[in-house]
Amino acid sequence: MNSQNKIKIGLVQTESSSELRENFDKTSKYINEAAKKGATIICLQELFAMQYLGQKEDKELFALAEKIPGKITNFLSDAAKTNKITLVGGSLFEKAENDKYYNTSLIFDPEGKTIAKYRKIHIPHDEKYFEQFYFSSGDLGYVQAKVPNATIAPLICYDQWYPEPARINALKGAQIIFYPTAIGWLEDFRENEPFSAKRWENAMCAHASMNGIYVAAVNRVGKENDLDFWGSSFVADPYGEVVNRASNSNEEVLVVDLDLDKIQESREGWRFLKNRQVGSYGDLMNK
Repeated sequence: MNSQNKIKIGLVQTESSSELRENFDKTSKYINEAAKKGATIICLQELFAMQYLGQKEDKELFALAEKIPGKITNFLSDAAKTNKITLVGGSLFEKAENDKYYNTSLIFDPEGKTIAKYRKIHIPHDEKYFEQFYFSSGDLGYVQAKVPNATIAPLICYDQWYPEPARINALKGAQIIFYPTAIGWLEDFRENEPFSAKRWENAMCAHASMNGIYVAAVNRVGKENDLDFWGSSFVADPYGEVVNRASNSNEEVLVVDLDLDKIQESREGWRFLKNRQVGSYGDLMNK
């Protein structure tokens, strides 16, 4: 087995406050902890530097958006460089040059340079997840980044409920898909949705299995108004099996060993990618 095909990744699961500096300090501490445990790729949660804004439609919250580069990207760049790691910077509320706003994930190399930028494409608009009020659908397509010993791809939260983004990234060479996430129970409905967290996990395990890739989901924890974020950040292997999972309530750094040889091993079985019948999929573009 090639030792270069073994890597460690780190997932940082935290509560987020309304204070930017507090979020920076906490996140910096946990990135450092993950790096000291040997993680060479570390991923943060969706909108890690702020509380989740989708619970209401409030024009005043647009003041939280920032251009790139800005305070958040400078923090992420410094963190990657200081710890000499690849950093998937969760996501941030981006004010773009085209006067649109996006939910944007950036990847930084160990020198602190931006090597990939992805804008969330699938945007929810459901009770307490009113994201279409704030974010336009991403316009950069699906992106991959070649990092030391692996090719990775960022997707963001609601993208995880669609099979197409994972499949496209896998076909373009991604070996690990990271899903920075902000998802939780609605306070008034928690008794009626005990299966929601499991359904969420199952969806991404299916992506891992069907595409023969690793999937890493990074969620936040804590109570914010009417949402109780369920944490449970996890990594699934190319067979769709969860290999490690964080708690549903505590801040935590999850460091996981990945064996990239498993990707090819899993694909040599039922050959899901090789045996696709692309000519039969036209209806996907017409519905």
